[in-house]
Amino acid sequence: MFILGALIKNNFKQKVMVDIIRKKKRWTTKRILTIAGVVAIILLVGGSYYFTSGKSRLNVDLERISVDTVTKGSFQETIPVNGDVMPFTSIYLDALEGGRVEEKYVEDGTILKKGEPILRLSNTSLELNLVTQQTAVYNNITQMQIARNAAIQNTVTKRQGLTDVESLLKEAERIYTLDKSLYAKKVIGSQEFKKAENDYNYYLQKLQLTQQILEQDSVSNAQQLDQAKQTLQGAQNALQIMNKKVGDLIVRAPVDGQLTSLDAEIGENKTQGQRLGQVDVLSGFKVRLTDVDQHYISRVYTGLIGHFTYADSTYTLKITKVFSQVTNGRFQVDMQFVGKVPKGIRRGQTLQILLALSDERQAVLVKRGGFYQQTGGNWIFKVSEDGKTAYRTDIQLGNQNQEYYEVLQGLKPGDKVITSSYENYGNMQELVLKK
Repeated sequence: MFILGALIKNNFKQKVMVDIIRKKKRWTTKRILTIAGVVAIILLVGGSYYFTSGKSRLNVDLERISVDTVTKGSFQETIPVNGDVMPFTSIYLDALEGGRVEEKYVEDGTILKKGEPILRLSNTSLELNLVTQQTAVYNNITQMQIARNAAIQNTVTKRQGLTDVESLLKEAERIYTLDKSLYAKKVIGSQEFKKAENDYNYYLQKLQLTQQILEQDSVSNAQQLDQAKQTLQGAQNALQIMNKKVGDLIVRAPVDGQLTSLDAEIGENKTQGQRLGQVDVLSGFKVRLTDVDQHYISRVYTGLIGHFTYADSTYTLKITKVFSQVTNGRFQVDMQFVGKVPKGIRRGQTLQILLALSDERQAVLVKRGGFYQQTGGNWIFKVSEDGKTAYRTDIQLGNQNQEYYEVLQGLKPGDKVITSSYENYGNMQELVLKK
């Protein structure tokens, strides 16, 4: 029995050992690698789900971004514009008559007095027409003189005829009066008396007719003389105009000022009406803004104020005229200096002006930055209180100036935000800030 029990016990131990050995052989290398691969896939799927189902995150180096604090302070909406310095008044020089440039008396930039010659043109056609018109005037003067002499001679002849008629009438009247008395006394016959009466009546009628002819001749002479004077006056007026046209071949300064933009060279032909240059009146300057965006046309009006810095001093300008015409999306504005004018300022200088579109007011402000290009001012990355992350926050911006945006909603003073460019952030919802 003892021996049998020992054999049974020994067999049982061997069986247990075999089972243990078999059990250990189940964890083979292949099985372990398979399990590891499954676990890796599970972790990968889990990680992918974690990063895509929640907020997308991106690690960002703090040294590569700009973080600014939202503040509250004085704000005024301004826009930067460029303005060109121009004389307050400029008068253009156009060629009143075409011709060839023969002589230049002054050069560009010369200070001129009114009437001072600038250049001389030549035009043979005008000069020939002047000679022709002068000849016409001389001919009219000669013809008028001849007509006047003829009228005088004719008047003298008719007056002599009148004198003769008056003398004959007096003689006929004397004989008629005498014969009338003699006829009444029966000294002479009726035939002789009748002849004396007829002679008297004849010379009386002839006197009346001669007087009428003389009067009509005087009126006719006066009319002819008046017509001759009018013809002469017309010829003289034409000659005066022709003299002026020839005189306009010498271009003169229309006012006191500085000659600028002179465009004429000796031997060059200029057509009538062609621009030769301009004279700037030096009594003052204005500034013309030529590139104001049409977006602001409803907000820009006379009286608005602008400022610029020149030689470390600030100067003020005021809008005096707004040009309504829009060209290529831009319109023009004229401004005048308010108060002092910068010394040494010159025509043609370009000034950088800040044009104020509103009065100063208190507002929540965030610094301008590259973030606006990607967000359009609709959202911004706001830094968490611990400074370790920044998350996307919806905001609403208002007006702006060269330094700040006005914050209407979404931020409060003291908040820290990222204002640098978001170009590399894609659709990230959260940034992890690392030093």
